[in-house]
Formats: sequence, structure tokens, C-alpha cells
Amino acid sequence: MSRLYRPSHRGLQARFDTTRLADRLEARHYREALTDEDRALIERLDCFFLATADAAGRPSCSYKGGEPGFVRVLDPGTLLFPSYDGNGMYLSLGNALENPQVGLLFIDFERQTRLRVSGRAALADAASAEPPYPEAQCLVRVAVEQVFPNCPRYIHRRQRVESSPYVPRPGVATPVPGWKRSDWARDVLPAGDPARKPEPR
Repeated sequence: MSRLYRPSHRGLQARFDTTRLADRLEARHYREALTDEDRALIERLDCFFLATADAAGRPSCSYKGGEPGFVRVLDPGTLLFPSYDGNGMYLSLGNALENPQVGLLFIDFERQTRLRVSGRAALADAASAEPPYPEAQCLVRVAVEQVFPNCPRYIHRRQRVESSPYVPRPGVATPVPGWKRSDWARDVLPAGDPARKPEPR
């Protein structure tokens, strides 16, 4: 019995004669907890991709960025990352409240390696992280259920040029994104949003 493959996967594996390969990959690489090597990969990255779906199964995929190490491996079965100020739609977090099953894709473009992690997400209060995440609105805690690497051959090699100036950092004032000062957005921003203040001259 496979812990990873469903009948839909098995049908395609049979069609393309990859069942033996798929079974070997599951036997050698599939796991249900994070290793020290997984931790090292995750905690050196400054971004990942988050897949969620609402209660009706409608999917969404979003990019999440921060300082290197902003995703923390608390233990082999738990990940933690912050939710920062965004566009206010809360598509990913709302989906996770309806359907906690999430997928995280970590890619190291410089070393051309990647890792998939699937699990169950739960929201937590921003103040519950130690050390705290600057400017986090809340936290997402993921109970890890499936971990497996992917073939790296189609990963284009890229180099990090610079960090986004909008990523919250301790002791550094985070700039206001230009779109928040646009006529279409400024009057509907949350109370207390820095973009509601007059621009410095």
C-alpha cells in the first residue's frame, strides 16, 4: 500500500510505465518528518510557494517572501512562518481556515534543489513566536504530513540580487508600497495603515 499515490496517480504510472520508478522513489525519498538536511534547505531560503484550496476545492498558489530563515523548523513535524501585511484579500489564510491541507514548495535556485512539504495549517497569534517576527499580523503553523524532494533538472539557476526593502526587519522602518498611496486604494485602507498618513516632503 502506497502512502503517497492514489488511483489517479497509479493510472498514469501504468500508462507511462513508471510504476516501478515511482515505487522506488517513494521507498527511498518519501518521508513524514523533516530531516536535518531539510531544515538546512528551508531555513536558508528567503521565499517559498504556498498552495491552498477553499472548501469547494478551488485552488490558489501564492509567493511568500521574507528574510532568510523566516520559515522556521520548530521540530521534525512542525513549520512556522509569518503572515505580513499584504493586499488585504487573505486568500491563502482564508482558504486554510476552510481547508487546512496546504502544500509548500521550497526552491533553492542557486543550488538547483527543491523540496515539497504537505501538511495541515493552523493560524496562531503573532505574539506567540519566540523570537518574534517584526510586523507579523499572525503566524501559520504547519503540521508536516508528507515530505519529498523533486527532480532538479528543470530548475533554472538564478542568483539573489537584493532583498525586497518591504520585508519587515528589526529596527528598520518598513517603507510604504506605492500602490497603497494610489487614489483607488488610499481611502479604503485599514484604520492605522501608515499609507493613510500624508507623504513626507
